[in-house]
Amino acid sequence: MHSENIITAGNINEPSKALILLHGRGARAADILSLADHLNVKDYLLLAPQATNNSWYPQSFIVPLAQNQPWLDGALALIKVTVAAAIAKGIAKEQIYFAGFSQGACLTLEYITRNAARYGGAVAFTGGLIGDRIYSDHYKGNFDKTPVFIGTSDPDFHVPVERVHDSVNLLKSMGADVTEKIYPGMGHTINTDEISLANSLIFK
Repeated sequence: MHSENIITAGNINEPSKALILLHGRGARAADILSLADHLNVKDYLLLAPQATNNSWYPQSFIVPLAQNQPWLDGALALIKVTVAAAIAKGIAKEQIYFAGFSQGACLTLEYITRNAARYGGAVAFTGGLIGDRIYSDHYKGNFDKTPVFIGTSDPDFHVPVERVHDSVNLLKSMGADVTEKIYPGMGHTINTDEISLANSLIFK
């Protein structure tokens, strides 16, 4: 995985904070970058990795893990490269933030929970941890009160609300300060309330 797969925007000269943005299935890095226009991140370095063929992994996120390999491991490796690019800019890990929608939200949660540490914060717009069940032995570290916001619809065609609850519980058990909000019948989208909460809880 190479850094040329990452779109860089925002404050590229002397950033003290970075936001890693992960797009959904069928979308592009440029699409998720536009989300930053609605977030309080004008001074942040923005990093948006691009998935091969616009998809991070081929199947649903709740199939057995082997059915999404080797694509899932490749996606996680590209996020690792993206984090390293932020650190290479002199940004401390606790000033690195994450946000993703749908498939990108699942990947956001999967990466940070496999690599739990004190990050700036994370936002998952409709997502949960990846796999046919929660594989708690895959996750290590401590979030040390990293703020995390997870919003989703009930129902959501792609993301069962039960998986969202289970993911929240695991992150909390690893020291994350998680805010979960369920929107009845919202559909597979991002609403203005979620944007407001992301700004008030994460991008202060």
